[in-house]
Amino acid sequence: MKAVIIDGYVDEPACFGVPPYISPYIRYIAGALRERGLQETDISFFTIDELRKKMTHASELIQRAEIVIIVAGMTVPGKYLRSTPISPGEIESIFSASSGMKILGGPIRLGFSLEGGKKAESNLINSTDVTICQKDIEAFVYDILEENIKNIEECQHRFRSVDEIGRWAVKGTFIIKQHPDYPNVMCELETYRGCGRNQHCSFCTEPSYGSSDYRPIIDVVSEVAGLYEMGARYFRIGRQPDILSYHARDKGGQIAEPDPQAILSLYKGIRNVAPQLKVLHMDNANPGTISAYPELCREIFRTIVKYHTAGDVAALGMESADPSVVKANGLKAMPDEIFEAIKIINEVGRMRGSNGMPEILPGINLVHGLMEESKKTFDLNYDFLKNVLDSDLLLRRINIRQVMAFPGTRMYGNDELVRKHKQIFLKYKEKIRKDIDLPMLQKVVPIGTILRDIMCEVNDGKMCFGRQMGSYPLLAGIPSNMPLGRFIDITVTRHGHRSITGIPYPLDINTAPVSLIQELPGIGKKQAALIHNKTPFLNKDDFLERIGNEELLTYIDL
Repeated sequence: MKAVIIDGYVDEPACFGVPPYISPYIRYIAGALRERGLQETDISFFTIDELRKKMTHASELIQRAEIVIIVAGMTVPGKYLRSTPISPGEIESIFSASSGMKILGGPIRLGFSLEGGKKAESNLINSTDVTICQKDIEAFVYDILEENIKNIEECQHRFRSVDEIGRWAVKGTFIIKQHPDYPNVMCELETYRGCGRNQHCSFCTEPSYGSSDYRPIIDVVSEVAGLYEMGARYFRIGRQPDILSYHARDKGGQIAEPDPQAILSLYKGIRNVAPQLKVLHMDNANPGTISAYPELCREIFRTIVKYHTAGDVAALGMESADPSVVKANGLKAMPDEIFEAIKIINEVGRMRGSNGMPEILPGINLVHGLMEESKKTFDLNYDFLKNVLDSDLLLRRINIRQVMAFPGTRMYGNDELVRKHKQIFLKYKEKIRKDIDLPMLQKVVPIGTILRDIMCEVNDGKMCFGRQMGSYPLLAGIPSNMPLGRFIDITVTRHGHRSITGIPYPLDINTAPVSLIQELPGIGKKQAALIHNKTPFLNKDDFLERIGNEELLTYIDL
């Protein structure tokens, strides 16, 4: 049997899978197929971006395969540097080219998200011979290959168990070698999924997976060992709603008690099996957990700083600084609690790390259009962020979006505030970008900061855009085309609202174009042209004698 897996990309509250990331779904499916007897050579993997290049080889494999599987779903859609998630039309087109079993799954089962604050559509595609997995696609794929199942209609929809993915995650590690970005692939790791809170956020899709279902630490570590053996060097512990609650102890309260030893065992175990890893980051942290157990969470963050790599981000699901909105939507913490969480993370993690970024900083997620939102909500949110800035606390990112209402959530059918407050939202968002994001970014990475290992990803006109591999990496613009896929160090020279401009460090002054020379501190276009016209320089003494600017020696290579 031949199988084709197509990554249409996923973006969920607690799972990311847009290049250079690869989601756990892809690896679990590959492992389930292997456990059912398929050889590695029987399983082909493509991203939707690859298929858009009209690859003849891929088209032929899709036509001949007995089973074609598409993974997709953007329940918290964002903007992506060089990838575009799959569309319903593309799903239909791919499946129409296949004569085998056609299986669609992932978070797309909850509905297809649309732009502009509309509700997610549950009517996905018109094809009648496509099976949309109502629960876990990896379990469905595994079950459909059971010998006693004669046709796809007989196969039941179910959730997989942690024991199953413990096996499939390791068996499916080989698939990363087929990713177009390999070996520069960020492997999203799952520790658990589902939400253990008694009251769920009104808009969140994570409760659709049920209660928290913790993976054994040894299983996660074994998965990392397998991925490392396959050449993976970039990892993010991102597939969980709250890293602090991994193997937390239920003491009967609203929030389970964190287990610092479990986090220590996890991180230490990963470092033991992947000693030369290049990135180990995390994602979500519940500010309510930090507020309820500040000392235990301090201990956990100290462990993370000891074993991770710098540039890490703890994304805090704040959603709103309006107490009325917090109460009406069952959100995780009040504004004062979130402020305390921000202080604790800064206390432990704001020191600058080896790659030029702070070790770990909080990120803030704000969601608008929630129940009980008023014009006052926008003022309260802005004032909260301004207080963070004025208190000399650092935030790595502020994510602001309007709610996307999915079937099965309390927000579904209650999205009238998205439309009502649209113009207010746009003006407020721009004000935050100008008044908060810009000065915050200037604090996080001041001019002259050296950022290490920027991967050049896109050449756009005369500008190259790149990022460090990591969790919410900072976008860097380099005013010259660069070889794509190459890693370089840069000097920060300017700041945008949410990105920086930088030049290669050290700058080869004898070969650099004027567009890069003029980015040097204190150098304008005219002086850059003058310097360029005087190249080549024999050495630093020659440069000083003819240019006379000693400060520039810090940034150039001679």
